[in-house]
Amino acid sequence: MLRIIGVLLLIPLLEMLLLVVLSRFISWVAIVLLVVLTALIGMLLVRAEGRHTLAKIQRKTARGELPADELLDGALLLVAGAFLVTPGLLTDAIGFLLVVPPTRYPIRFAVKKWVVVPYADAKSRGFITGNVYIDGFPGEDGAGMQGGAGGGPGGSDPRAGGEAYDLDEESYDVDSEDN
Repeated sequence: MLRIIGVLLLIPLLEMLLLVVLSRFISWVAIVLLVVLTALIGMLLVRAEGRHTLAKIQRKTARGELPADELLDGALLLVAGAFLVTPGLLTDAIGFLLVVPPTRYPIRFAVKKWVVVPYADAKSRGFITGNVYIDGFPGEDGAGMQGGAGGGPGGSDPRAGGEAYDLDEESYDVDSEDN
């Protein structure tokens, strides 16, 4: 959480430093016009890419396919719109990277690999990546993971399936008087 707050505080600082450096070469009026112009062009691009992505989502759902990549593209376009609305040249550059498809696709792949899949895997307790328990209970000694040495009934570790008790014949007798 502190890293996120640090990054959120670092972005305006970097924006100010970039604007101060640019002010030595360009007038303040030109810098303000550049910031406004990049925001307007970026928002037009977000709008066009958003419509294109929405059309792809509709086509995939009409065919009965899951539009996972398109939904992630839509989320990245939403983030890009937020960056482009935020005044500054650095945030506009990040927004443009998220809007343009040749740079958005590798970002989408990285987000899917390092954010979406681990999060979904943690929420589904290993179901997404296939690391699920095949017998016993999670956290129990000898409980086997898929592909590992499992226990349970018929397995190599009799403790994994729980404890077994040998009962005598009288334990199975049911008396109607006891009810």
